[in-house]
Amino acid sequence: MSDSNRKLATILATDCVNFSKHMESDEEKTLRNLNDCRKIIDAKISEYGGKIFSTAGDSVVAEFASPVQCAKTAIEFQNELYKRNEHSITELKLEWRVGIHVDDVIVEDNNIMGSGVNVAARLESQCNPGEILVSRIVSDQCNKRVDIKIVPDGTRELKNISDSFEVFKFQGLLIHEDDFLKDSAEEEKEVISSNDDKISINVEKSKKIKLAVLPFENLSKDDDSEFLVEGVFRDLIQEFSRMQEFEVLSHQTSLDFKKSDMDALSFAKKNSVDYLIGGNVRSAGKRIRISVDLTDASDGSILWGEKYDRVIEDIFDLQDEIVLKMSRQLLGNIEISSLQRIKRKPSENLNSYEWLIRGTYHHVRSGKENNQKAIDSFEQAIKLDSTNARAHALKACTIGGGLGKNYYEDNKQKWDELLYHVDKSLEADENDFEIQRISSAIALSEKKFTKSLEHAKKGFSINPNDPRILNQYGKVLVKSDNAEEGLKHFHKVLELDPIPQGKSTSCERYDALSIGYFCKEDFEKCIYWGDKIEYMESATWLMILYSISQNEDLSKVKDSDIFKKFESDFKDTDWEKLIDSINFRPEDEKNKILLTFANKIFPQIKIVDKTA
Repeated sequence: MSDSNRKLATILATDCVNFSKHMESDEEKTLRNLNDCRKIIDAKISEYGGKIFSTAGDSVVAEFASPVQCAKTAIEFQNELYKRNEHSITELKLEWRVGIHVDDVIVEDNNIMGSGVNVAARLESQCNPGEILVSRIVSDQCNKRVDIKIVPDGTRELKNISDSFEVFKFQGLLIHEDDFLKDSAEEEKEVISSNDDKISINVEKSKKIKLAVLPFENLSKDDDSEFLVEGVFRDLIQEFSRMQEFEVLSHQTSLDFKKSDMDALSFAKKNSVDYLIGGNVRSAGKRIRISVDLTDASDGSILWGEKYDRVIEDIFDLQDEIVLKMSRQLLGNIEISSLQRIKRKPSENLNSYEWLIRGTYHHVRSGKENNQKAIDSFEQAIKLDSTNARAHALKACTIGGGLGKNYYEDNKQKWDELLYHVDKSLEADENDFEIQRISSAIALSEKKFTKSLEHAKKGFSINPNDPRILNQYGKVLVKSDNAEEGLKHFHKVLELDPIPQGKSTSCERYDALSIGYFCKEDFEKCIYWGDKIEYMESATWLMILYSISQNEDLSKVKDSDIFKKFESDFKDTDWEKLIDSINFRPEDEKNKILLTFANKIFPQIKIVDKTA
């Protein structure tokens, strides 16, 4: 007699959609591609401890001890199958349905039977191609235990089981990314609603080739190589950003991709990227090998690849060689004007360069400890090479960030130190875009608008795609009676780098747009972008409230949701001092307008309008 036992188990049932139709069309091709899919499915089942009990050509039934492990299996192999179908060289795209249920089963030799198997099979038959459908018990067990949403999907009639069986769907698979993708166009029109009126915002999309440099992989797995890997990755983004013919996704956006579960081609589609650049770095002593490849993001095909074996002193020439070869591959024999740019190298002294990239590594990370480590590293770079313009520039920038967060005991001493390094960087290399950005910000804080505009414009000419340059240039323009041009830069920043380095939201981008539209006196759009801000600045809040007063009676300002949301945070603000810190031109009427408005809304502050 066969041995059998009854137990509670999680059952996964999956089958290939339209398998019979494919077999009628071409049996050999269908079987080849079915086997490719089965390799993916079977490997994931094995990886998560599942046991395959029965197969019928195009279907699989597997048992798991844990519903969470079963769910992870289904999520991963459905995503892998989606990526397989997305790859341009896939011979036949096959989609699979998945049903999962937890129930009592009977296991006898190599067979599994019972209610759990029947329900899972019925769920699979009701599932949409490429998706996963589960019962309530699976949803309850897996909710918040898998990195994906599980949402109700109504009821289904399951033959011989139930006329209204409650089902749930896994939402957030790669196949669902297509729901958010739009065909690229020269213009994107976004229609928004404010006070029941429709407003159209037209954002001109880039017509340039768009690149994304993906984070390089460190194959050496040691700390020193990690600094080098990140340094090469950053430098490639900066070098490509200098080329007027290209538009480049920001460093932070590429890092966000690395942390996500999205595959490279879906990431490219989401960000309208034309070409992907990736690679890895391996180092041994003074020798380094950098492998780089160029991928067509429309189909995943590799257009070009190369390995570079060099001694470490050649890293700068190596970088220029990669840029030149990729540029020729992208634009054929067209002469790229930006390759005639001034050759900027952080330092000819490699030890100084190593300290520079170590400092940069800490500079972009938050916290007081990283701030001090960055300053110390930049100081070491400067000691080894006093002409290292980038080290001076980034040390000044790091100090500026620390001053803004009150990290130092003697702010006056640190401010003087910041100005010293700004001057030294300009002496060493006035063509360093970072120092031009910093110089522009300092000049703007001192209300030296002509000087600030000159620095921002020069930084933009050196590196037209760096989001920090674009943001600073936009700030100066909107406060210099050129809001229209400044807003173009703000929209481009939002497109290229929606979440800035060190931030977790896009609030900084929405803040800039809200201020920009206030300066343009487009008050409805000022309100629209302001409504998106989760972490509000007091000055922006005042501008939004003023904008509301221009659309409605002044008396209704305090009834608005945005007033109520932030009133407790800002009601005791010294508005006169705050308005001065916005850094409008002294003669700009906006100073008086906002001060008068603040007196009316917050009379308890007793601000005296000195311009009266």
